[in-house]
Amino acid sequence: MTPDLRTIPQVLDRIADQFSDHDALVTTDRRLTYAQLRTEVRQAAAAMIDLGVQAGDRVAIWSPNTWHWVVACLATHCAGAVVVPLNTRYTASEATDILARTAAPLLFAAGEFLGADKAASIDRGSLPDLRHVIRVPIEQADGTWDEFVARGTNLAAVDARVTALTPDDVSDILFTSGTTGRSKGALCAHRQSLDAPAAWAACGQLTSADRYLCINPFFHNFGYKAGILACLQTGATLIPQLTFDPENAMAAVAEHRITVLPGPPTIYQTLLDHPKRGDYDLTSLRFAVTGAATIPVVLIERMQSELDIDIVLTAYGLTEASGFGTMCRAEDDAVTVATTCGRPIADFELRIDDPSEDGSGEVLLRGPNVMLGYLDDPEATAAAIDSDGWLHTGDVGRLDERGNLTITDRLKDMYICGGFNVYPAEIEQVLARLDGVAESAVIGVPDDRLGEVGKAFLVLKPGAELDEKQVITYTREHLANFKAPRFVEFLDVLPRNPGGKVVKPVLRGMRK
Repeated sequence: MTPDLRTIPQVLDRIADQFSDHDALVTTDRRLTYAQLRTEVRQAAAAMIDLGVQAGDRVAIWSPNTWHWVVACLATHCAGAVVVPLNTRYTASEATDILARTAAPLLFAAGEFLGADKAASIDRGSLPDLRHVIRVPIEQADGTWDEFVARGTNLAAVDARVTALTPDDVSDILFTSGTTGRSKGALCAHRQSLDAPAAWAACGQLTSADRYLCINPFFHNFGYKAGILACLQTGATLIPQLTFDPENAMAAVAEHRITVLPGPPTIYQTLLDHPKRGDYDLTSLRFAVTGAATIPVVLIERMQSELDIDIVLTAYGLTEASGFGTMCRAEDDAVTVATTCGRPIADFELRIDDPSEDGSGEVLLRGPNVMLGYLDDPEATAAAIDSDGWLHTGDVGRLDERGNLTITDRLKDMYICGGFNVYPAEIEQVLARLDGVAESAVIGVPDDRLGEVGKAFLVLKPGAELDEKQVITYTREHLANFKAPRFVEFLDVLPRNPGGKVVKPVLRGMRK
């Protein structure tokens, strides 16, 4: 990153000059070069200003991965405003809460998507600041996007807003998942939203020759920053998918000669086990990155051998750290990639707070890419970032002799069985090696004698047959007795958030 190019509009200008005729964005209905993308973005930014959007205003986007999302996002930056992505899974009341808290005057909302029109249910009367809603056409050719863009004629006003931007101005507010309480909005500056994904892209050796299939949703850091902003800084071509369908994904890889395919572990497992995988040419794949507490070594090895992906990396990050933290490197072996999250990137310092005998403790991060703070919540900010600048992640981890981080669990997921601390991720790693198990998640459940004992939720591979006794017997062969789960429940799917993480509070609500 050139030191004087530390705002997102400045980077867009540079890349549009450098790769003017190179594909920036390809969807089923639109193909934009970088020069064309800049033109679209500037006109949309001018339209925002015409609607009365002021510098520093918050602009919300509630839509799946279309080209409109990318244009609206970059246009918001060029108008000097702040992007507020909304999870497409939000209910109207959840979206209303965030729109109210950010006082957003403008919302880009999807039209009908997957048979539902959630935005139509928003109570505009309870949102006095929300003056304009631009509807993005998804499943039907309706919407107000074209009318909106037609307003964008005063490009000089856009230039003035871009010139006034500084690297420390807020670029976006991403809200935490809120699975353990009310979501909190993490404020991130332009320099952070650029520098952190640039470091991520460097680990994956991303260049303008890459073609990036973006399955991860744009409303999440993985799609927005490791997707849109990583491509923007390297000149790579972004090819978003509305939803993940394995055959559509494989067809896209073959058609567009996709080289980069990030995603949660379940995506690769699904592709590897798909009966029609042999019908598609996937040999163009070069780089994959995933992240989760539990990734079987065999999955990494299969990605390298059966999908012939040159670079398979795992990473660890969180919204409060601009979406990033640590990452493996291209030279790491399969065991390191599967069992660790690599070393710090993006100028992060990392330490383990108050480590136990086995070296594990809370993971702390410090550096220029720790969030500016939580929106309107100084108490929560002070609780998350201490006086020395360390971000308390709430994750439990340990470091190996090379400085690689292994996340062993969330602090809140740990339970105590008979006086011993039990970290579910350790049990899940063992269950991942049991033949027939596709996915697993373990929680602690109340027990009169031991306080808490483990309960495992399993998803089996197609055609596999296992019962509770077999699972428990297997874990007792590989784990101390207090760690082995006492109960097993079989599910068709595990509940997950958009980042691919299992939502354990949902499992706790399901327990018998």
